[in-house]
Amino acid sequence: MTPALAALVALVVYALAYRLYSGWLARAVFHLDDARVTPAHSERDGVDYLPTRPSILFGHHFASITGLAPMLGPAVAVIWGWGPALVWVVLGAVLVGCVHDLAALVLSTRARGLSVGAVAEGVVGPRARSLFHAIIFFGITLAMGVFVFVIARLFSLELAPGHPGYPQAVLPSGLLMAVALVAGFLMEKRGLGLLPVATVGFCLELFGIQLGLWFPTLGLDPASWPGPAVWTGLLLAYALAASVLPVWSLLQPRDFLNALLLYLGLGLAYLGLFVANPAFDAPAFVPSPEGAPPLLPFVFIVIACGAASGFHGLVSSGTTSKQLERESHARPVAYGAMIGESLLGLLATLACTAGFGSSALWHEHYGSWGAAQGLTAKIDAFIQGTTTFLTALGLPPELGAALIAMVVVSFALTTLDSATRLLRFNIEEIGASLGLQAVTGNRFVSGGLAVAAIAFFATYEVNGKPAALALWTLFGTTNQLLAGLTLGLASLYLRERGWPVWPVALPCVFVLGSTLVGMVMNLRAFATGPTADPLLLVVGGTLALLGLWLLIEAALVLRQGRRTRQATIEV
Repeated sequence: MTPALAALVALVVYALAYRLYSGWLARAVFHLDDARVTPAHSERDGVDYLPTRPSILFGHHFASITGLAPMLGPAVAVIWGWGPALVWVVLGAVLVGCVHDLAALVLSTRARGLSVGAVAEGVVGPRARSLFHAIIFFGITLAMGVFVFVIARLFSLELAPGHPGYPQAVLPSGLLMAVALVAGFLMEKRGLGLLPVATVGFCLELFGIQLGLWFPTLGLDPASWPGPAVWTGLLLAYALAASVLPVWSLLQPRDFLNALLLYLGLGLAYLGLFVANPAFDAPAFVPSPEGAPPLLPFVFIVIACGAASGFHGLVSSGTTSKQLERESHARPVAYGAMIGESLLGLLATLACTAGFGSSALWHEHYGSWGAAQGLTAKIDAFIQGTTTFLTALGLPPELGAALIAMVVVSFALTTLDSATRLLRFNIEEIGASLGLQAVTGNRFVSGGLAVAAIAFFATYEVNGKPAALALWTLFGTTNQLLAGLTLGLASLYLRERGWPVWPVALPCVFVLGSTLVGMVMNLRAFATGPTADPLLLVVGGTLALLGLWLLIEAALVLRQGRRTRQATIEV
């Protein structure tokens, strides 16, 4: 099979799944009904709750879930060959990830737009809420710590020794933030239409990429260009500001413009793939790469957001449910956006297995778990591999690399600001449950606490070296644990109403089973070996215990056959 044929088969699967399976889920499983009033209307406050047209909300949701992970995960997982990664990215998305995202959005929409932690109280009980809050806290801080680590190095002159960075992405990233702020003001306060604002904004965004090529270091002497430590501080300051601003001012317009950029990047990359029609540089299956963890279950855990991700449930229940204008919009926004992200995961799989130019180069890069020199070099493999597809269309290599680097950076930044807002919500809910709402209810205080937690993991080291790869595997298990538990909540919700349960319950059992095995293996690695670290061992062990406790709580509810507790949150 050639990469082009694999992509064509995947596109057919995506189309059939959305047309047939998602329609059945919306109609017969979740009973979407536009007669229900969504929290965007009932709780409207103009800051977090705001009815939003589906085209803009799709862009927000798509950009928020599509961060580094769907590019980074497959770029790591192809060490086991292109076959396992491709199968899980495609089938995992349509049968697990899309179902999970839709379930999370529906449940949160029917619970006043609250997070899955609060939804857990309505479905299972008060203790479940606290357990979910703890898991969500660690899940977001681990992931965003890795994101900040990688973006700071993308902005630097060197990703890693021997791998040049992408400082040319700094200028267009800053320009995009300014354009988004102006666009949000013009649409919300001056009533300008979406089409003219989006057209001008997108043209400025593309011009910014060219500006970055002309002025890669903003006219500064490269010797004075900031290093990763400075960029880490600036990224954290941006995350704090973006997490407390009203959604219309930055979040919505930035996400919409970012989505347009990704549509362009994806379209050109796939077109270039079909024109170039390359062969696979990688073997279809590598059962035991040197130093790598076992294929099963880690291929499911490492790929994470490219196929199924608990983080998506946090976006669905954190920001998207607060902006959903009608229940029927949940199908294209949640199920549809997850297919879009899977397309990016598929592109990453193909770029990192067919974009090297030779089998020898691929084996040099993926000869062992440590050969690619960490996460930054793996994201570089995605950028360079995708650039080879773009050059088949006649684009200069420098422009192609700048475009893909901007796609990577812009979506990582979008996920960073959305995730920081989600963490802010989570901290506010934790504070309310502890009677500290007077303090954590202030969004600047809760936002500051969120950024401080992210900063800790962004700068954490193991044996004097950045802990990014170890944190990524820990995030992967936490992320999948969240996905499995969210699917479990949805299963209980559907069962109580007598609606079909199996489309949610089967993915729940699969995800939880593979994740718990992976967590045990992770704990062993954190206890002994080169990645041994007491903090990671404590965090990983705590997450495993929280997950098991939450499963026991859910099993008790399932055994009772009906809810017997008094919940303050109804779903």
